[in-house]
Amino acid sequence: MRTKLIAPLLMLFIGVTASMAQKGVTDGSRFGHGLDSIECLKHISIYTEYVKTNNFKDAYPSWKSVFNDAPVAQVSTYTNGTKILRWFIANEKDAAKKRSYFNELMGVYDQRIKYLDVLNTYVRNPNSKGSIIALKAHDYYTMGNPDNNVAYAMFKESIEAEKDKSDYFILQEFMESATKKLKADPNHKEQFIQDYLFASSTADAAHKAATKEKEKANLKLTKDNIDALFINSGAASCKNLQAIYGPKVAQNKTNLEYLKQVLSVMEMLGCTEEQAYFDAAEAANAIEPTAATAIGCGYMYYKKGNLDKALEYFDQAISLETNVEKKADYAYKASAMLFSKKQLSRAKQYANRSIALNPNNGNPYILIAQLYASSPNWSNEPALNKCTFFAVLDKLYKAKSVDSSVAAKANELINTYSRHTPKDSDLFFIGLKRGDKVTIGGWIGETTTIR
Repeated sequence: MRTKLIAPLLMLFIGVTASMAQKGVTDGSRFGHGLDSIECLKHISIYTEYVKTNNFKDAYPSWKSVFNDAPVAQVSTYTNGTKILRWFIANEKDAAKKRSYFNELMGVYDQRIKYLDVLNTYVRNPNSKGSIIALKAHDYYTMGNPDNNVAYAMFKESIEAEKDKSDYFILQEFMESATKKLKADPNHKEQFIQDYLFASSTADAAHKAATKEKEKANLKLTKDNIDALFINSGAASCKNLQAIYGPKVAQNKTNLEYLKQVLSVMEMLGCTEEQAYFDAAEAANAIEPTAATAIGCGYMYYKKGNLDKALEYFDQAISLETNVEKKADYAYKASAMLFSKKQLSRAKQYANRSIALNPNNGNPYILIAQLYASSPNWSNEPALNKCTFFAVLDKLYKAKSVDSSVAAKANELINTYSRHTPKDSDLFFIGLKRGDKVTIGGWIGETTTIR
């Protein structure tokens, strides 16, 4: 063994001393006070050769000497040390010894953090404290019998420090730890929701920043797993969100960031019918009106039966929205609300407003057809009233001509309403025939062709 170590020992000595000279380390401080330089280099060479062949058992004594007596000799003291101790933990049968090695592994990370500034001067790409804490958290969480609260705190600290540089497995393990914390303490529900948002948004940011396909795939799977953990946690129900956010919204009516967070969570989980959502929307809209908050207020007042107030907020949303298709959708939804309250003329106005904004959406045309069909009587002459259904059909044919996605629904309604058009004999007695034009009176005010 002595002969085999001469060459690597010499090369290691030359490399380390050269590095020391470049950095002005000439007093032997890099090797500590318990070992002289030659002795330290010998131990480094011994354990490094053993690690190369995965002989971690024989590597341990020399590595331990370097770790204890020359803590800033080289960065690989710590990277190799974790390999050695993980092997002992995995292969040790005795519980007490296994625990001892586990504690020793944690100590490797603690000492590396202690000397991190010095160790970073030896490498081109310095390590951050957050990245070391992440590795420690991972080993702490996956080995031994850890305290979940300790693991949770370490994961959170590392992710807050690393942000979108966090490893995918750290993000998932953090969410797993948060889920365990929730199961142990039901009062953790609100914080658990914040944990989810934190982990989810970080995973999204990391996925966006990733440049390698494998890394992107891992982060995509991690995001899916994080979502699944949240959905399956039981904290994601609308009832729970109302119980959590109801009192808190009242306490945070001037805290815009908190209100936006409540709206975001409740919209994501489809809980927009809860009172907490409405209260948050109105409070947020009072501070900083947006299309989203205005729509939330509009739905709230519609649910409460105050249609005029609801329409005020829908008009505000249409005005504030910059996306034309969304503007059109808000107008269409306002029309549908008015239809449900039998305000047909106003409903038609909003439907036409929607069409003007987005003429390629067939739904407003179908809605107008249904408005006409719901109130066809405008004359004392029954045959003329039946002519209303020609105007109904006009809108349905127009709907499917501009929007193929509504063709099936339009055809179904065409088949239904075609049965209500007047017969030739009915038209004959009022002096009309196929091909003639007739103007439908009343609030409809449409000219259509008899056919």
